[in-house]
Amino acid sequence: MSVEHAQVTRADFDQVMVPSYAPAAFIPVRGEGSRVWDQSGRELIDFAGGIAVSALGHAHPVLVKALTEQAGKLWHVSNAFTNEPALRLAYKLIEATFAERVFLANSGAEANEAAFKLARRYAHDVYGPEKFEIIAATNSFHGRTLFTVTVGGQPKYSDGFGPKIEGISHVPFNDLAALKAAISDKTCAVVLEPVQGEGGVLPAEQAYLQGVRQLCDEHNALLVFDEVQCGMGRSGELFAYMNYAVTPDILTSAKSLGGGFPIGAMLTTAEIAAHLSVGTHGTTYGGNPLASAVAGAVLDVINTPQVLAGVKAKHLRFTAKLAQIGEQYGVFREVRGLGLLLGAVLADAWQGKAKVLLDAAAAEGVMVLMAGPEVVRFAPSLIITDADIDEGLARFERAVAKMTQG
Repeated sequence: MSVEHAQVTRADFDQVMVPSYAPAAFIPVRGEGSRVWDQSGRELIDFAGGIAVSALGHAHPVLVKALTEQAGKLWHVSNAFTNEPALRLAYKLIEATFAERVFLANSGAEANEAAFKLARRYAHDVYGPEKFEIIAATNSFHGRTLFTVTVGGQPKYSDGFGPKIEGISHVPFNDLAALKAAISDKTCAVVLEPVQGEGGVLPAEQAYLQGVRQLCDEHNALLVFDEVQCGMGRSGELFAYMNYAVTPDILTSAKSLGGGFPIGAMLTTAEIAAHLSVGTHGTTYGGNPLASAVAGAVLDVINTPQVLAGVKAKHLRFTAKLAQIGEQYGVFREVRGLGLLLGAVLADAWQGKAKVLLDAAAAEGVMVLMAGPEVVRFAPSLIITDADIDEGLARFERAVAKMTQG
């Protein structure tokens, strides 16, 4: 590296990066557990978790070991060959879920792209070319490719990129009557997040998901659950569908699946999977040995009674304190979510101020997220210590106090 680039700062971002992000003023350089240090050596508590990705915190020894061991063996061979870590990961996912077949990709968007293509191909093969319509939820989020962003129910992300993919419609979330009115024998799939993440951390209602499953069965439509954000232990069960006892036909996972290493997975049954026959879909890097080795280790750690029970206990610790903060300072009208995917919904007096609170929190040494301008989102490590929860929430309360007084 040349001398002038040895030290980079936040100002360099605006010189070299496409301006599609507006990152924070500080640059994190090191993390351990649920603590992060920036370039100046300032320590922050991480309640953001890399947007629900760093499920085991930073530099978890089991993950470091899995990655470095695999790094010394084999990085990449392509899908012209299979590899041992990918097969082991697939077995673990199948043993832990409803699934019988796995497709590995690099991200949530890619897992969803595969899921939506599979749903259309299955309907095309089994019922004919007329059955291609997809119904998704308003305010949903499924990725940034042209297909996934069109299925996502947020026009602000999909407008302005030319003609959209046809045959996609949106109905309000948690509204069974609306879905019943929209679904038909032309519907090939209904796509839902069991907990809407980017749309405001909004869990599905039990009766709603059960009703959706029934409507899909009546119309020969596949039920696709996007668990990219709410899956992999985040809800207190390994996958969120397990909280509802409603089984999808296709499930997508990413984010926490790799614990920070990019990977995505689409899970389905053998019967449905048969329709992605040789040559119909592919990926160069998907299922590479590095990602698969790390994800296998993540799954081993998370899919234990201790960790999953811990998520439920930590949920109560977070929500009790957030409710108290909300009441004391009049900032939140609701705290909602499942497990360690939580949303604090701003009260009317503080509408649209999520970014202000996020910045105030960072100034106090705690990293949080937003889920739209009205919701402060928390997606910390699933194994964050109680001490870090308490300290992080104390810092967050100071930020709230300053915002409300300032």
